Amino acid sequence: MNKEKKLLYTKDHEWIDLVNDEAKIGITNFAQSQLGDIIFIEFPDTGSKFSLGDSFGEIEAVKTVSELYMPISGVIKEVNINLEDSPDFVNSDPYGDG
Repeated sequence: MNKEKKLLYTKDHEWIDLVNDEAKIGITNFAQSQLGDIIFIEFPDTGSKFSLGDSFGEIEAVKTVSELYMPISGVIKEVNINLEDSPDFVNSDPYGDG
């Protein structure tokens, strides 16, 4: 598994990058490789509140659909809108633009 040093990881293969009181969340390289070609991502609405462990969206691949789980409690400030048109960025750059 390709692990970035500054990230924290969940058992469900999400990662979280904490900077002060904000967090960036994604899925691991292992998760994207197991899912296969990502074709759609369902995002929560900005302003939505979630608790640790809540399902906050779905990621759809050619093979399957998977739930996304919150690795931390909080409010959605923004989502990566680039993934709406190009969800395959998750496959090519799971720790960056994806």
